[in-house]
Amino acid sequence: MKIILCLSLAFVLVSQSYGNSLDTCQGRCGYGTDAGFTCQCNSACERYGDCCHDYQSLCRGSLTCDGRCGEKYDYQNKCHCNSECSRHNNCCTDYKDICLSGSLSCKGRCGEQYNSQNKCHCNSQCGNHNNCCSDYSSLCGGDSGGDSGGSGSGSAILDSEITALSEVLFALDSNKASMSEVILNTQALVSDSQTSSQQDLSPNKLFQFVDEASLFSKPTYAAFLGLLDNYSRQTGITEVFSPEQLAEQDTFLTESISNTEVGQELYAFLLTKGLYKSEQEFKDDLKMMWFGLYKRYNGKLDSSGFEHIFAGEVKNNKVSGFHNWLQFYQLEKQGLLNYYSHSFNGPWETYPDVLGMQFKWDGYFKQVGSAIIGCSPEFDLALYSLCYIARPGKQCKLSLGGKPLIIQTYTWDNSSYGNGKKFIASAFPSTPRS
Repeated sequence: MKIILCLSLAFVLVSQSYGNSLDTCQGRCGYGTDAGFTCQCNSACERYGDCCHDYQSLCRGSLTCDGRCGEKYDYQNKCHCNSECSRHNNCCTDYKDICLSGSLSCKGRCGEQYNSQNKCHCNSQCGNHNNCCSDYSSLCGGDSGGDSGGSGSGSAILDSEITALSEVLFALDSNKASMSEVILNTQALVSDSQTSSQQDLSPNKLFQFVDEASLFSKPTYAAFLGLLDNYSRQTGITEVFSPEQLAEQDTFLTESISNTEVGQELYAFLLTKGLYKSEQEFKDDLKMMWFGLYKRYNGKLDSSGFEHIFAGEVKNNKVSGFHNWLQFYQLEKQGLLNYYSHSFNGPWETYPDVLGMQFKWDGYFKQVGSAIIGCSPEFDLALYSLCYIARPGKQCKLSLGGKPLIIQTYTWDNSSYGNGKKFIASAFPSTPRS
């Protein structure tokens, strides 16, 4: 009898908790994780135990597209409501009536993927193309009047969405280092005015210990480390990649985007924003954005976003770029890098953390080389990519574990790829300081 009463009480309490309008999957099936909601409606929620109470009925067992238009594909659904279902012959029976040309309303369609057959649209890009449904603003909370916050694709993404997503990515970074896998010896802390002094104030290495056996065997670490020796650090020397090195780029993107929760969460978010039509399109864009070559010095195809930010370069006898902890560790281990001091240390008590470092790389000085320490390669790639896509050439305000982080991005304006897209010139992290 006591067991029955306890179960009944639990049922009542659970039922009451679902009265909140945020505790529903109505219109949210298949979307990426959203920290603004108290429960989730994607396939990962079953693994993390945070599904909404109506997830099974609306997202799994439902045979209607009401509230599901544009959802991300989920093999466990009985029928589907995205632009690919016609090709695979697995659309729900009311897909055309609710999601395609028959519907002039955004009811159940907010954030859907672009489909040319629709008479009007309900994603973040419709304002720029002047083809939003008449109720887009009222139902989806968007601006149907066009670009209102800067130029390019980043104008469609709100600051609140960036901070919410960064918290989710922070939580999903299962491949990050633990405090026992990476041990630092930060030693000298200098003021901003001392960063240019080129004084070695730290007699010991920064990385006291890195558990290579544990970390470097992970696919994204192995793929990332395989890329670092593909570059000539001196600007003005043309970079030439072998077929094997080009394949290494593809492997890194596949491992980071397709095979990690961090990568899939970033893609799901950008998909719901209408910025990409498929995962392959997203990875193709990242390959050009990060690995496409441009002329940084002396008219040579000598640089790329990946080389500058992650591997580091030397220009005018100074270190340029270089914002990655794994490259720092590798070079320090080989005796090619001498750590001098640090000018700021982030507030995080676990990894990822942020550190601003002064050092010499084989005789070339870096005044402040900030990096996210202890994160996985996919997390580094995801944060920088999110900020460059959302806030190109601007400050990008993130939140990791409740603490603020800023990533400043810069565009390369002297050349472009695709339909006028700009390469990444640089990006680096910092923490807000008074």
